[in-house]
Amino acid sequence: MGVSPLIDRLIEAFQVLPGVGPKGAQRMVLHLLQHNRTGGSALAALLAEAVESIGHCDGCRTLCEKSLCRYCEDTERDDALLCIVESPADIIAIEQAGGFCGRYFVLHGHLSPIDRIGPEDLGMERLLNRVRALHPTEVILATNLTVEGEATAHYISDMLRGDVPTISRIAHGVPLGGELEYIDAGTIVHALQGRRRVN
Repeated sequence: MGVSPLIDRLIEAFQVLPGVGPKGAQRMVLHLLQHNRTGGSALAALLAEAVESIGHCDGCRTLCEKSLCRYCEDTERDDALLCIVESPADIIAIEQAGGFCGRYFVLHGHLSPIDRIGPEDLGMERLLNRVRALHPTEVILATNLTVEGEATAHYISDMLRGDVPTISRIAHGVPLGGELEYIDAGTIVHALQGRRRVN
């Protein structure tokens, strides 16, 4: 039994966030109500505005409040490179790392027959249209290194084979600074399979 029905509902609402359980939600709610009502009001207003205003970019399908996101509007980016990712968070990670100046396409998930997520749920027809509009010379498959991510990459590779000269998969294996004796077996196998010539 909680403090009040409204507080109980608020604690339950906070639990929609990933990684937030009942105790964490309770701590956040009580903190806002006890110590930072102004911040709580600002958070509520901004969240309401974001839910109302943010949609999907018409070009790459990332989240944005305009018809085109900043990456699709940027005329300096290279149309010859198209990177396919599972989520907008992947774009943020790639952009923060630097070194990539091409275009993107966001699937918003991966193929998962168990969850009944098929090609139509991931916008494969829109992806094909984007490829045909941009005419990239290379598509980079940057789906996650999971069974579902690998299956999704394989499906896209088959689908785009006749439309793109080069289809590549992001490298995976030993992380920079990693020591082989501490790396798991699966990562070592992927690193050996993805090796490249140095001479």
